[in-house]
Amino acid sequence: MEQAQEAQGSLPRTAAATTPQNPWPLRVLSEKLKQHIENSPESWVEAQLLEANVRNGHAYLTLRDVDVDYSFSVTVWASVMRSLDTPPEVGSRVVARVKPSFYAKTGRLSLNASDLRPVGLGDLLARLERLRRALFDEGLFDPARKQPLPLLPGRIGLVTGRDSDAEKDVVRNATLRWPAVQFDIRNTAVQGVNAVAEVTAALRELDANPDVEVIIIARGGGALEDLLPFSSEDLVRAVAACTTPVISAIGHEADRPILDDVADVRASTPTDAAKRVVPDLAEELANLAQARSRLDRAVRANVERETQRIASLRARPVLSTPESMVQGRREDVVRLGQRSTLAMRASLARGHDSIAHLRAQVRALSPQQTLDRGYAVIQLESGDIVRSAAQAPTGSEVQVRLARGRLAATVTHSHTPEEGNTP
Repeated sequence: MEQAQEAQGSLPRTAAATTPQNPWPLRVLSEKLKQHIENSPESWVEAQLLEANVRNGHAYLTLRDVDVDYSFSVTVWASVMRSLDTPPEVGSRVVARVKPSFYAKTGRLSLNASDLRPVGLGDLLARLERLRRALFDEGLFDPARKQPLPLLPGRIGLVTGRDSDAEKDVVRNATLRWPAVQFDIRNTAVQGVNAVAEVTAALRELDANPDVEVIIIARGGGALEDLLPFSSEDLVRAVAACTTPVISAIGHEADRPILDDVADVRASTPTDAAKRVVPDLAEELANLAQARSRLDRAVRANVERETQRIASLRARPVLSTPESMVQGRREDVVRLGQRSTLAMRASLARGHDSIAHLRAQVRALSPQQTLDRGYAVIQLESGDIVRSAAQAPTGSEVQVRLARGRLAATVTHSHTPEEGNTP
């Protein structure tokens, strides 16, 4: 019946057109998948060789992705194997030119390799340098993006291998330097295909913890292939996106994975990372003692300097014998008082002499002086002075003012100048 349906063209033409009442036979799906898959072009892939089984000249390999746990079966036919310069080695990194192959009878998908080449050290280094240059041009290595480390972190995140020497070095040296240090440790794979995914997940988990103030990614030394996960673009970008400062402590001084360039601080070794992340308690105590000693010396020197200054001020006469300043002013006051007294007395004497002279002059001009010499002043009863005999005719009553006292008189006879007599 199925052959008749196919002959009549009653089968659905597409998978979307199939229904429970009009399904495809399984072989139709298998054949269509085979046709679709095997129409795919060849492509070059990179992977790690996990298994190699050679039978009758053919090689049946298992390749796994270098960063994640994806694997694929690859068949290398004997004709291709004979053309290879070197046979593939388990554990090595290779690039292969592959084309997908679908075995419709069992529904098995595999890859057929038409070329297989080991990835040499030079190729790896050139590829890493291209990635390093691309990330540099993108600005991920810019020093302005790097965050400063906290002076004394309360909790340190540590991403490292389980029971590794790197973990022991970081914890031991950090504890020796600062016994109160606390760690939040995440043990992950630090090489192989799982390393990138596990380290990235641990990094993000620690970055999300607000108690973790700095994160150390540590691993001991190893071959270039062992350190390749720490040059993975996925891990590098995860570190660049962290809001928590990250210290890279991978391998030894000579090792330089790309993680070193994007991390906020690059430590040459895990031990160096421990020295960078916390201060040395003994050194800090010594610095504190030294600072206290310098402060004590400075205070003592300042006190001594001020003591000498006060002693110098006290030694000055104005402070040693302050009464001398008063005594000097007192002598000035006495001297000035004496000078003032002498000046006043001289001035008074001159004034007295001037007054006496003026008094003498005034007295000399006074009518009293004339009277004292024997003269008299005759006044009429009206008080007018008689200057002429005509003013006092005979019988006039006059007053005669003498030097001492007065006389009342009556004019009995009067002579005028016209009569030829002068007084």
